[in-house]
Amino acid sequence: MRIAVKVGTSTLAHSTGHLNIRHVEELCKVLSDLKNAGHEIILVSSGAIGMGMGKLSLSKRPDDMPTKQAAAAVGQCELMYTYDKLFAEYNHTVAQLLVTSPDIKDNERGGNFRNTMLRLLELGALPVINENDTVATEEIAVGDNDTLSALVAHSCDADLLVLLSDIDGLYTADPHTDKSAKLIEVVPEITPEIIAMAGGKGSSLGTGGMATKLKAAQICTENEIDMIITNGSSPSILYDIVDGKSVGTKFIGRKK
Repeated sequence: MRIAVKVGTSTLAHSTGHLNIRHVEELCKVLSDLKNAGHEIILVSSGAIGMGMGKLSLSKRPDDMPTKQAAAAVGQCELMYTYDKLFAEYNHTVAQLLVTSPDIKDNERGGNFRNTMLRLLELGALPVINENDTVATEEIAVGDNDTLSALVAHSCDADLLVLLSDIDGLYTADPHTDKSAKLIEVVPEITPEIIAMAGGKGSSLGTGGMATKLKAAQICTENEIDMIITNGSSPSILYDIVDGKSVGTKFIGRKK
């Protein structure tokens, strides 16, 4: 399978902004093992601004654009250094791609992006993709990595997109405030009722929430790609997903 995996800041970093070493090491080990088993892996990784906050000793996520971009510039270095070091331990080569919305959505630039990605996969590399937060502005930003990962999955003809988050999946209500909330294991179709279940923003370090995940699910399912939302606190859950076990919430790609 060609699998795109999106990992959120809450999985990669502690609330302090500093790297969650245990989670990242396990993530790289599992993804390397899946590559060894013959799967093609694309990693869409958040975390640059969050890690930059830690490196710059910022107590909260910046509100102004220049500080966000400065934090991204610092944090992206640490993020890629970490991935390069950890994947190299398992003899896998990583490639960094920092993109903005036109790099994928524009016909010519999108074609170039797709060609590069497919060639990297042919060469056995593991692409690591993030929004180019250092230069992205409101006009050219995708805005969140949930949506970005869905656009990447579509561009690269992925079979599956997995969103590793800080929540187990889509619930009938907010499980943090409603004890009667139940996990929805399969979503065969995204209806207005499903969209209404989306809450607000995610963690203080990240930009996503359930609304952006449902937007990603719409992009995927409209393009025949299955998508799963699951908890990324134990990246080994990816083994269960590849084995076809019921994990988190699965959105079924509509076959045309």
